[in-house]
Amino acid sequence: MRAWRLAVGFGVLAALLARPGEGAGADPAVDAARAFRQAHGAEILRSFAELLALPNVASDLPGIERNALFIREALAARGARTELWRQDGVPPIVFGELPAPGAARTLGVYMHYDGQPVVAADWAQDPWQPTLYDGALEAGGRPRPLPVPGEPIDPEWRLYGRGAGDDKAPLPAILAALDALEAAGIPRTVNLKFFFEGEEEAGSGHLEAYMREHRERLDVDLWLVCDGPVHQSRRPQLVFGVRGITALDVTVYGASRYLHSGHYGNWSPNPALLLSQLLASMKDADGDVVIAGFYDDTIPPGPAERAALAALPAVEEGLLRELELAPGATDGAGATLAERLLLPSLNVRGLVSGAVGAGARNVIPTQAEASLDVRLVKGNDPQRMLDVVEAHIASHGFHVVRETPDAATRRAHPRIAKVVREGGYPAARTPLDAAAVQPAIAAARRVAGDELILMPSLGGSLPLYLFADILGSPVVIVPIANHDDNQHAPNENLRLANLWYGIELMAALFTSGG
Repeated sequence: MRAWRLAVGFGVLAALLARPGEGAGADPAVDAARAFRQAHGAEILRSFAELLALPNVASDLPGIERNALFIREALAARGARTELWRQDGVPPIVFGELPAPGAARTLGVYMHYDGQPVVAADWAQDPWQPTLYDGALEAGGRPRPLPVPGEPIDPEWRLYGRGAGDDKAPLPAILAALDALEAAGIPRTVNLKFFFEGEEEAGSGHLEAYMREHRERLDVDLWLVCDGPVHQSRRPQLVFGVRGITALDVTVYGASRYLHSGHYGNWSPNPALLLSQLLASMKDADGDVVIAGFYDDTIPPGPAERAALAALPAVEEGLLRELELAPGATDGAGATLAERLLLPSLNVRGLVSGAVGAGARNVIPTQAEASLDVRLVKGNDPQRMLDVVEAHIASHGFHVVRETPDAATRRAHPRIAKVVREGGYPAARTPLDAAAVQPAIAAARRVAGDELILMPSLGGSLPLYLFADILGSPVVIVPIANHDDNQHAPNENLRLANLWYGIELMAALFTSGG
Protein backbone atom coordinates (compact mmCIF):
# COMPACT_ATOMS: atom_id res chain seq x y z
CA MET A 1 0.00 0.00 0.00
CA ARG A 2 1.40 3.34 -1.03
CA ALA A 3 1.95 5.88 1.70
CA TRP A 4 -0.47 8.78 1.62
CA ARG A 5 1.52 11.98 1.29
CA LEU A 6 -0.73 14.59 2.80
CA ALA A 7 1.09 17.67 1.54
CA VAL A 8 1.14 16.42 -2.04
CA GLY A 9 -2.49 15.30 -2.00
CA PHE A 10 -3.68 18.60 -0.58
CA GLY A 11 -2.16 20.49 -3.48
CA VAL A 12 -3.52 18.39 -6.33
CA LEU A 13 -6.51 20.51 -7.31
CA ALA A 14 -4.64 23.79 -6.97
CA ALA A 15 -1.81 22.42 -9.10
CA LEU A 16 -4.19 21.17 -11.76
CA LEU A 17 -5.77 24.58 -12.07
CA ALA A 18 -2.60 26.62 -11.89
CA ARG A 19 -1.09 25.24 -15.09
CA PRO A 20 -3.28 25.83 -18.15
CA GLY A 21 -3.01 23.09 -20.72
CA GLU A 22 -1.33 20.52 -18.50
CA GLY A 23 -2.79 17.23 -17.28
CA ALA A 24 -4.84 15.85 -20.13
CA GLY A 25 -3.50 18.34 -22.66
CA ALA A 26 -4.77 21.71 -23.91
CA ASP A 27 -8.54 21.72 -24.39
CA PRO A 28 -10.51 24.70 -25.78
CA ALA A 29 -13.52 24.33 -23.46
CA VAL A 30 -11.42 23.77 -20.35
CA ASP A 31 -9.07 26.61 -21.28
CA ALA A 32 -12.06 28.89 -21.85
CA ALA A 33 -13.49 28.01 -18.45
CA ARG A 34 -10.14 28.66 -16.78
CA ALA A 35 -9.69 32.00 -18.52
CA PHE A 36 -13.24 33.03 -17.64
CA ARG A 37 -12.97 32.30 -13.94
CA GLN A 38 -9.55 33.97 -13.80
CA ALA A 39 -11.08 37.11 -15.30
CA HIS A 40 -14.40 36.98 -13.41
CA GLY A 41 -13.62 35.17 -10.16
CA ALA A 42 -14.75 38.09 -7.99
CA GLU A 43 -18.12 38.28 -9.73
CA ILE A 44 -18.61 34.50 -9.47
CA LEU A 45 -17.94 34.62 -5.72
CA ARG A 46 -20.26 37.57 -5.12
CA SER A 47 -23.13 35.87 -6.93
CA PHE A 48 -22.47 32.67 -4.99
CA ALA A 49 -22.49 34.62 -1.72
CA GLU A 50 -25.91 36.07 -2.63
CA LEU A 51 -27.27 32.55 -2.98
CA LEU A 52 -25.65 31.37 0.27
CA ALA A 53 -27.26 34.28 2.12
CA LEU A 54 -30.71 32.78 1.43
CA PRO A 55 -31.72 30.40 4.27
CA ASN A 56 -32.49 27.02 2.72
CA VAL A 57 -33.89 24.64 5.34
CA ALA A 58 -36.58 22.57 3.61
CA SER A 59 -39.16 23.20 6.33
CA ASP A 60 -38.85 26.97 5.79
CA LEU A 61 -41.05 27.18 2.70
CA PRO A 62 -40.75 30.97 2.22
CA GLY A 63 -36.96 30.69 2.41
CA ILE A 64 -36.93 27.72 0.04
CA GLU A 65 -39.10 29.67 -2.39
CA ARG A 66 -36.56 32.50 -2.48
CA ASN A 67 -33.82 29.98 -3.29
CA ALA A 68 -35.90 28.41 -6.07
CA LEU A 69 -36.63 31.80 -7.65
CA PHE A 70 -32.95 32.79 -7.50
CA ILE A 71 -31.96 29.57 -9.27
CA ARG A 72 -34.74 29.80 -11.83
CA GLU A 73 -33.77 33.36 -12.75
CA ALA A 74 -30.09 32.42 -13.00
CA LEU A 75 -30.84 29.55 -15.40
CA ALA A 76 -33.26 31.66 -17.44
CA ALA A 77 -30.59 34.34 -17.81
CA ARG A 78 -28.46 31.70 -19.57
CA GLY A 79 -31.22 30.90 -22.07
CA ALA A 80 -32.82 27.93 -20.32
CA ARG A 81 -36.56 27.35 -20.52
CA THR A 82 -37.44 27.15 -16.83
CA GLU A 83 -40.39 26.06 -14.73
CA LEU A 84 -41.19 25.55 -11.06
CA TRP A 85 -42.93 22.23 -10.49
CA ARG A 86 -45.08 22.34 -7.37
CA GLN A 87 -46.93 20.14 -4.95
CA ASP A 88 -48.95 21.56 -2.08
CA GLY A 89 -46.93 22.43 1.00
CA VAL A 90 -43.54 21.11 -0.18
CA PRO A 91 -40.48 22.69 -1.83
CA PRO A 92 -40.71 23.09 -5.60
CA ILE A 93 -38.54 21.46 -8.24
CA VAL A 94 -36.61 23.91 -10.39
CA PHE A 95 -36.69 22.46 -13.89
CA GLY A 96 -34.91 23.83 -16.92
CA GLU A 97 -34.14 22.81 -20.49
CA LEU A 98 -31.22 24.11 -22.54
CA PRO A 99 -31.05 22.49 -25.99
CA ALA A 100 -27.91 22.43 -28.11
CA PRO A 101 -28.42 22.53 -31.89
CA GLY A 102 -27.51 19.21 -33.46
CA ALA A 103 -26.79 17.45 -30.17
CA ALA A 104 -27.39 13.72 -30.14
CA ARG A 105 -27.15 13.26 -26.36
CA THR A 106 -28.97 14.77 -23.42
CA LEU A 107 -27.49 15.12 -19.97
CA GLY A 108 -29.67 15.57 -16.91
CA VAL A 109 -28.16 17.66 -14.12
CA TYR A 110 -29.46 17.06 -10.60
CA MET A 111 -28.55 18.96 -7.45
CA HIS A 112 -30.42 19.87 -4.29
CA TYR A 113 -30.67 23.44 -3.11
CA ASP A 114 -31.87 22.79 0.45
CA GLY A 115 -29.49 22.38 3.37
CA GLN A 116 -29.33 21.08 6.91
CA PRO A 117 -30.69 23.13 9.83
CA VAL A 118 -28.18 25.22 11.78
CA VAL A 119 -27.38 26.02 15.39
CA ALA A 120 -26.01 29.52 14.84
CA ALA A 121 -24.20 29.62 18.19
CA ASP A 122 -21.91 26.79 17.02
CA TRP A 123 -20.66 28.74 14.01
CA ALA A 124 -17.70 31.13 13.79
CA GLN A 125 -20.01 33.58 12.00
CA ASP A 126 -23.69 33.86 11.08
CA PRO A 127 -24.32 30.81 8.85
CA TRP A 128 -26.51 32.95 6.58
CA GLN A 129 -23.86 35.66 6.19
CA PRO A 130 -21.34 33.95 3.90
CA THR A 131 -17.82 34.92 4.89
CA LEU A 132 -14.57 34.48 3.00
CA TYR A 133 -11.55 33.27 5.01
CA ASP A 134 -7.92 33.26 3.90
CA GLY A 135 -7.63 29.58 4.85
CA ALA A 136 -9.33 26.84 6.80
CA LEU A 137 -10.50 27.89 10.26
CA GLU A 138 -8.76 24.87 11.78
CA ALA A 139 -5.48 26.12 10.29
CA GLY A 140 -5.91 29.64 11.63
CA GLY A 141 -7.78 31.13 8.70
CA ARG A 142 -9.00 34.70 9.16
CA PRO A 143 -12.00 36.45 7.61
CA ARG A 144 -11.30 38.80 4.73
CA PRO A 145 -13.46 40.84 2.33
CA LEU A 146 -14.77 39.34 -0.86
CA PRO A 147 -12.37 40.23 -3.69
CA VAL A 148 -13.05 43.10 -6.06
CA PRO A 149 -12.89 42.59 -9.84
CA GLY A 150 -9.32 42.11 -10.97
CA GLU A 151 -7.98 41.26 -7.51
CA PRO A 152 -5.85 38.08 -7.33
CA ILE A 153 -7.69 35.19 -5.68
CA ASP A 154 -5.90 32.53 -3.68
CA PRO A 155 -7.38 29.08 -4.44
CA GLU A 156 -6.82 28.12 -0.78
CA TRP A 157 -9.32 30.73 0.44
CA ARG A 158 -12.58 29.26 1.74
CA LEU A 159 -16.11 30.59 1.63
CA TYR A 160 -18.05 29.71 4.80
CA GLY A 161 -21.83 29.44 5.01
CA ARG A 162 -24.59 26.82 5.15
CA GLY A 163 -24.86 25.09 1.80
CA ALA A 164 -21.42 26.21 0.64
CA GLY A 165 -20.35 22.63 0.05
CA ASP A 166 -23.61 20.69 0.32
CA ASP A 167 -25.15 21.42 -2.05
CA LYS A 168 -25.22 24.90 -3.55
CA ALA A 169 -21.63 24.69 -4.82
CA PRO A 170 -22.54 23.07 -8.17
CA LEU A 171 -24.73 26.01 -9.21
CA PRO A 172 -21.97 28.66 -9.58
CA ALA A 173 -19.86 26.04 -11.35
CA ILE A 174 -22.67 25.30 -13.83
CA LEU A 175 -23.47 28.96 -14.42
CA ALA A 176 -19.84 30.01 -14.87
CA ALA A 177 -19.20 27.13 -17.27
CA LEU A 178 -22.17 28.17 -19.41
CA ASP A 179 -20.99 31.78 -19.35
CA ALA A 180 -17.45 30.77 -20.27
CA LEU A 181 -18.52 28.69 -23.25
CA GLU A 182 -20.83 31.46 -24.45
CA ALA A 183 -18.13 34.10 -24.11
CA ALA A 184 -15.62 31.97 -26.03
CA GLY A 185 -18.08 31.03 -28.77
CA ILE A 186 -17.69 27.32 -28.00
CA PRO A 187 -20.95 25.40 -28.64
CA ARG A 188 -22.23 22.84 -26.22
CA THR A 189 -22.45 19.37 -27.72
CA VAL A 190 -25.15 18.02 -25.38
CA ASN A 191 -28.67 19.05 -24.53
CA LEU A 192 -29.12 19.86 -20.85
CA LYS A 193 -32.03 19.28 -18.49
CA PHE A 194 -31.79 20.73 -14.99
CA PHE A 195 -33.67 19.06 -12.13
CA PHE A 196 -33.00 20.82 -8.84
CA GLU A 197 -34.66 19.53 -5.64
CA GLY A 198 -35.44 21.48 -2.48
CA GLU A 199 -36.11 18.61 -0.09
CA GLU A 200 -33.13 16.23 -0.21
CA GLU A 201 -31.84 16.99 3.28
CA ALA A 202 -35.35 16.37 4.61
CA GLY A 203 -35.47 12.90 3.05
CA SER A 204 -36.66 13.54 -0.55
CA GLY A 205 -40.14 12.52 0.53
CA HIS A 206 -41.78 13.87 -2.64
CA LEU A 207 -39.04 13.20 -5.19
CA GLU A 208 -40.66 10.00 -6.44
CA ALA A 209 -44.01 11.73 -6.96
CA TYR A 210 -42.35 14.55 -8.89
CA MET A 211 -40.53 12.03 -11.07
CA ARG A 212 -43.63 10.01 -11.83
CA GLU A 213 -45.68 13.10 -12.62
CA HIS A 214 -43.08 14.48 -15.04
CA ARG A 215 -41.56 11.23 -16.29
CA GLU A 216 -41.64 12.16 -19.99
CA ARG A 217 -39.88 15.48 -19.38
CA LEU A 218 -37.01 13.72 -17.58
CA ASP A 219 -35.84 11.47 -20.41
CA VAL A 220 -32.03 11.76 -20.67
CA ASP A 221 -29.06 9.60 -21.64
CA LEU A 222 -27.19 10.13 -18.37
CA TRP A 223 -27.84 11.90 -15.09
CA LEU A 224 -25.06 13.95 -13.54
CA VAL A 225 -25.76 14.08 -9.81
CA CYS A 226 -23.86 17.06 -8.44
CA ASP A 227 -23.34 16.26 -4.78
CA GLY A 228 -20.70 15.05 -2.36
CA PRO A 229 -16.99 15.71 -1.85
CA VAL A 230 -13.91 14.91 -3.86
CA HIS A 231 -11.66 12.13 -2.65
CA GLN A 232 -9.97 12.39 0.76
CA SER A 233 -6.65 12.79 -1.07
CA ARG A 234 -8.15 15.92 -2.68
CA ARG A 235 -7.88 14.25 -6.06
CA PRO A 236 -10.93 14.70 -8.32
CA GLN A 237 -13.30 11.78 -8.57
CA LEU A 238 -16.37 10.50 -10.34
CA VAL A 239 -18.59 8.23 -8.27
CA PHE A 240 -20.87 5.58 -9.68
CA GLY A 241 -23.03 4.62 -6.75
CA VAL A 242 -24.28 5.33 -3.26
CA ARG A 243 -25.37 3.27 -0.35
CA GLY A 244 -28.99 2.97 0.58
CA ILE A 245 -30.21 3.37 4.13
CA THR A 246 -32.72 2.11 6.64
CA ALA A 247 -32.90 2.37 10.42
CA LEU A 248 -34.55 1.17 13.61
CA ASP A 249 -34.80 2.06 17.29
CA VAL A 250 -34.54 -0.66 19.94
CA THR A 251 -35.72 -0.22 23.54
CA VAL A 252 -35.26 -2.87 26.25
CA TYR A 253 -36.82 -2.83 29.69
CA GLY A 254 -36.03 -3.53 33.34
CA ALA A 255 -38.19 -2.86 36.38
CA SER A 256 -41.12 -0.46 36.05
CA ARG A 257 -39.45 2.12 38.31
CA TYR A 258 -35.91 3.18 39.11
CA LEU A 259 -34.33 1.00 41.79
CA HIS A 260 -31.57 1.70 44.29
CA SER A 261 -28.44 -0.03 42.94
CA GLY A 262 -27.39 -1.08 46.45
CA HIS A 263 -30.71 -2.58 47.47
CA TYR A 264 -31.48 -4.28 44.13
CA GLY A 265 -28.19 -4.57 42.26
CA ASN A 266 -27.19 -8.18 41.36
CA TRP A 267 -30.88 -9.11 41.41
CA SER A 268 -33.01 -6.81 39.23
CA PRO A 269 -32.11 -6.85 35.51
CA ASN A 270 -30.24 -3.83 34.23
CA PRO A 271 -31.56 -2.79 30.78
CA ALA A 272 -28.39 -0.86 29.97
CA LEU A 273 -26.35 -4.03 30.35
CA LEU A 274 -28.93 -6.12 28.48
CA LEU A 275 -28.90 -3.72 25.54
CA SER A 276 -25.12 -3.47 25.55
CA GLN A 277 -24.82 -7.25 25.41
CA LEU A 278 -27.36 -7.42 22.58
CA LEU A 279 -25.55 -4.78 20.53
CA ALA A 280 -22.17 -6.41 21.15
CA SER A 281 -23.58 -9.70 19.83
CA MET A 282 -24.20 -8.12 16.42
CA LYS A 283 -20.52 -7.65 15.47
CA ASP A 284 -17.28 -9.54 15.92
CA ALA A 285 -13.91 -8.18 17.03
CA ASP A 286 -13.04 -7.13 13.45
CA GLY A 287 -16.20 -5.08 13.11
CA ASP A 288 -17.92 -7.53 10.76
CA VAL A 289 -21.65 -8.05 11.29
CA VAL A 290 -22.44 -11.57 12.51
CA ILE A 291 -26.22 -11.35 12.16
CA ALA A 292 -27.40 -14.37 10.15
CA GLY A 293 -28.15 -13.43 6.53
CA PHE A 294 -26.83 -9.88 6.80
CA TYR A 295 -24.47 -10.17 3.83
CA ASP A 296 -26.38 -12.81 1.83
CA ASP A 297 -27.85 -10.51 -0.85
CA THR A 298 -24.84 -8.24 -1.30
CA ILE A 299 -23.77 -7.99 -4.95
CA PRO A 300 -19.96 -7.93 -5.09
CA PRO A 301 -18.05 -5.47 -7.29
CA GLY A 302 -17.47 -6.48 -10.90
CA PRO A 303 -14.14 -6.56 -12.72
CA ALA A 304 -14.17 -2.87 -13.68
CA GLU A 305 -15.01 -1.90 -10.10
CA ARG A 306 -12.30 -4.13 -8.67
CA ALA A 307 -9.79 -2.54 -11.02
CA ALA A 308 -10.92 0.91 -9.89
CA LEU A 309 -10.51 -0.08 -6.25
CA ALA A 310 -6.99 -1.32 -6.92
CA ALA A 311 -6.10 2.02 -8.52
CA LEU A 312 -7.29 4.18 -5.63
CA PRO A 313 -4.70 6.19 -3.70
CA ALA A 314 -4.19 5.01 -0.13
CA VAL A 315 -5.78 7.45 2.30
CA GLU A 316 -5.99 5.33 5.43
CA GLU A 317 -2.70 6.37 7.02
CA GLY A 318 -3.52 10.04 6.60
CA LEU A 319 -7.06 9.59 7.88
CA LEU A 320 -5.79 7.83 11.01
CA ARG A 321 -3.68 10.89 11.77
CA GLU A 322 -6.43 13.35 10.90
CA LEU A 323 -9.03 11.51 13.00
CA GLU A 324 -6.60 10.70 15.84
CA LEU A 325 -7.13 6.95 15.57
CA ALA A 326 -4.51 4.36 16.40
CA PRO A 327 -3.35 1.82 13.81
CA GLY A 328 -5.51 -1.27 14.12
CA ALA A 329 -8.44 0.66 15.56
CA THR A 330 -10.58 0.53 12.44
CA ASP A 331 -13.02 -2.18 11.41
CA GLY A 332 -12.26 -4.68 8.70
CA ALA A 333 -8.93 -6.18 9.77
CA GLY A 334 -6.89 -3.84 7.60
CA ALA A 335 -9.31 -3.50 4.67
CA THR A 336 -9.33 -0.14 2.90
CA LEU A 337 -12.08 2.41 3.44
CA ALA A 338 -13.28 2.02 -0.16
CA GLU A 339 -13.54 -1.76 0.23
CA ARG A 340 -15.62 -1.38 3.37
CA LEU A 341 -18.00 1.00 1.62
CA LEU A 342 -19.02 -1.82 -0.72
CA LEU A 343 -20.41 -3.82 2.20
CA PRO A 344 -23.57 -3.09 4.21
CA SER A 345 -22.88 -1.57 7.61
CA LEU A 346 -24.59 -1.57 10.99
CA ASN A 347 -24.05 1.55 13.06
CA VAL A 348 -25.12 2.50 16.58
CA ARG A 349 -25.96 6.16 16.06
CA GLY A 350 -27.19 6.78 19.59
CA LEU A 351 -27.44 5.06 22.96
CA VAL A 352 -29.35 6.31 26.02
CA SER A 353 -29.91 4.92 29.51
CA GLY A 354 -29.76 6.55 32.91
CA ALA A 355 -27.35 9.48 33.26
CA VAL A 356 -23.61 10.12 33.47
CA GLY A 357 -21.29 12.78 34.83
CA ALA A 358 -22.83 15.24 37.25
CA GLY A 359 -26.26 13.72 36.64
CA ALA A 360 -25.26 10.16 37.54
CA ARG A 361 -27.24 8.45 40.31
CA ASN A 362 -26.80 5.11 42.06
CA VAL A 363 -29.82 3.53 40.42
CA ILE A 364 -30.77 0.76 38.04
CA PRO A 365 -32.45 2.46 35.05
CA THR A 366 -35.88 1.36 33.86
CA GLN A 367 -35.02 1.11 30.16
CA ALA A 368 -32.29 1.56 27.60
CA GLU A 369 -32.67 2.70 24.00
CA ALA A 370 -30.41 2.47 20.98
CA SER A 371 -30.88 3.97 17.54
CA LEU A 372 -29.30 2.00 14.68
CA ASP A 373 -28.79 2.81 11.03
CA VAL A 374 -28.09 0.21 8.36
CA ARG A 375 -26.27 1.40 5.24
CA LEU A 376 -27.18 -0.74 2.26
CA VAL A 377 -25.26 -1.74 -0.85
CA LYS A 378 -26.35 -3.11 -4.20
CA GLY A 379 -28.62 -6.12 -3.71
CA ASN A 380 -29.85 -5.29 -0.20
CA ASP A 381 -33.57 -4.79 0.33
CA PRO A 382 -34.29 -2.31 3.16
CA GLN A 383 -37.13 -4.29 4.73
CA ARG A 384 -35.32 -7.62 4.51
CA MET A 385 -32.29 -6.11 6.24
CA LEU A 386 -34.51 -4.94 9.10
CA ASP A 387 -36.07 -8.42 9.19
CA VAL A 388 -32.69 -10.10 9.78
CA VAL A 389 -31.74 -7.60 12.49
CA GLU A 390 -35.06 -8.14 14.22
CA ALA A 391 -34.69 -11.92 13.94
CA HIS A 392 -31.29 -11.62 15.61
CA ILE A 393 -32.87 -9.70 18.49
CA ALA A 394 -35.52 -12.39 18.90
CA SER A 395 -32.88 -15.14 18.75
CA HIS A 396 -31.30 -13.66 21.87
CA GLY A 397 -34.44 -14.28 23.89
CA PHE A 398 -36.22 -10.96 23.42
CA HIS A 399 -39.97 -10.77 22.89
CA VAL A 400 -40.32 -8.17 20.13
CA VAL A 401 -43.14 -5.61 20.39
CA ARG A 402 -44.06 -2.47 18.41
CA GLU A 403 -45.52 -0.40 21.24
CA THR A 404 -44.45 0.30 24.80
CA PRO A 405 -45.34 -2.89 26.70
CA ASP A 406 -48.12 -2.86 29.28
CA ALA A 407 -47.85 -4.42 32.72
CA ALA A 408 -49.23 -7.79 31.61
CA THR A 409 -46.69 -8.05 28.78
CA ARG A 410 -43.84 -7.09 31.09
CA ARG A 411 -44.81 -9.79 33.59
CA ALA A 412 -45.17 -12.43 30.87
CA HIS A 413 -41.74 -12.05 29.20
CA PRO A 414 -38.36 -11.87 30.95
CA ARG A 415 -36.81 -9.94 28.05
CA ILE A 416 -38.72 -7.45 25.91
CA ALA A 417 -37.47 -5.33 23.01
CA LYS A 418 -39.59 -2.65 21.40
CA VAL A 419 -38.47 -2.30 17.78
CA VAL A 420 -39.57 0.75 15.80
CA ARG A 421 -38.63 0.63 12.15
CA GLU A 422 -37.92 3.62 9.92
CA GLY A 423 -38.40 3.73 6.18
CA GLY A 424 -35.49 3.61 3.80
CA TYR A 425 -34.39 3.05 0.26
CA PRO A 426 -32.00 0.74 -1.58
CA ALA A 427 -28.53 1.41 -2.88
CA ALA A 428 -27.77 2.21 -6.51
CA ARG A 429 -24.65 1.59 -8.54
CA THR A 430 -23.90 2.16 -12.23
CA PRO A 431 -21.28 -0.19 -13.73
CA LEU A 432 -18.05 1.63 -14.45
CA ASP A 433 -17.88 0.02 -17.87
CA ALA A 434 -21.42 1.07 -18.90
CA ALA A 435 -21.38 2.76 -22.32
CA ALA A 436 -23.45 5.74 -21.14
CA VAL A 437 -20.83 6.89 -18.62
CA GLN A 438 -17.79 6.72 -20.90
CA PRO A 439 -18.21 10.27 -22.33
CA ALA A 440 -18.42 11.65 -18.78
CA ILE A 441 -15.25 9.79 -17.78
CA ALA A 442 -13.47 11.10 -20.87
CA ALA A 443 -14.66 14.65 -20.13
CA ALA A 444 -13.44 14.52 -16.54
CA ARG A 445 -10.05 13.25 -17.74
CA ARG A 446 -9.79 16.34 -19.95
CA VAL A 447 -9.65 18.35 -16.73
CA ALA A 448 -7.97 16.02 -14.25
CA GLY A 449 -5.90 13.75 -16.47
CA ASP A 450 -4.43 10.78 -14.64
CA GLU A 451 -5.36 12.33 -11.28
CA LEU A 452 -9.00 11.36 -11.82
CA ILE A 453 -10.31 8.70 -9.44
CA LEU A 454 -13.17 6.39 -10.41
CA MET A 455 -14.97 5.47 -7.18
CA PRO A 456 -17.50 2.61 -7.31
CA SER A 457 -19.59 3.98 -4.42
CA LEU A 458 -19.84 6.75 -1.87
CA GLY A 459 -20.43 5.84 1.75
CA GLY A 460 -23.35 8.23 2.08
CA SER A 461 -26.90 7.76 0.86
CA LEU A 462 -28.96 9.42 -1.84
CA PRO A 463 -32.23 8.15 -3.39
CA LEU A 464 -30.49 7.46 -6.71
CA TYR A 465 -32.39 4.21 -7.18
CA LEU A 466 -35.32 6.37 -8.33
CA PHE A 467 -33.35 7.54 -11.36
CA ALA A 468 -32.95 3.93 -12.49
CA ASP A 469 -36.29 2.51 -11.34
CA ILE A 470 -38.54 5.36 -12.53
CA LEU A 471 -36.54 7.24 -15.16
CA GLY A 472 -34.57 4.28 -16.50
CA SER A 473 -31.36 6.28 -16.81
CA PRO A 474 -27.84 5.62 -15.50
CA VAL A 475 -26.26 7.98 -13.00
CA VAL A 476 -22.78 9.27 -12.29
CA ILE A 477 -22.05 11.46 -9.26
CA VAL A 478 -19.95 14.52 -10.00
CA PRO A 479 -18.48 15.85 -6.72
CA ILE A 480 -16.65 19.15 -6.48
CA ALA A 481 -16.72 20.08 -2.76
CA ASN A 482 -13.62 19.62 -0.59
CA HIS A 483 -13.61 16.50 1.58
CA ASP A 484 -13.24 18.64 4.72
CA ASP A 485 -16.13 21.00 3.95
CA ASN A 486 -17.88 20.33 7.31
CA GLN A 487 -20.89 18.97 5.48
CA HIS A 488 -24.04 19.07 7.68
CA ALA A 489 -21.94 20.59 10.49
CA PRO A 490 -21.07 24.05 11.81
CA ASN A 491 -18.67 26.11 9.70
CA GLU A 492 -19.56 24.44 6.41
CA ASN A 493 -17.27 25.77 3.70
CA LEU A 494 -16.07 25.50 0.12
CA ARG A 495 -12.40 25.70 -0.83
CA LEU A 496 -12.11 27.96 -3.87
CA ALA A 497 -9.77 25.58 -5.70
CA ASN A 498 -12.65 23.10 -5.68
CA LEU A 499 -15.04 25.64 -7.15
CA TRP A 500 -12.54 26.51 -9.89
CA TYR A 501 -12.18 22.81 -10.68
CA GLY A 502 -15.97 22.49 -10.81
CA ILE A 503 -16.24 25.24 -13.42
CA GLU A 504 -13.73 23.53 -15.68
CA LEU A 505 -15.34 20.14 -15.13
CA MET A 506 -18.78 21.43 -16.11
CA ALA A 507 -17.37 23.03 -19.24
CA ALA A 508 -15.81 19.70 -20.21
CA LEU A 509 -19.00 17.76 -19.49
CA PHE A 510 -21.11 20.20 -21.49
CA THR A 511 -18.82 19.66 -24.49
CA SER A 512 -18.47 15.92 -24.02
CA GLY A 513 -19.27 14.90 -27.56
CA GLY A 514 -22.17 13.26 -29.28
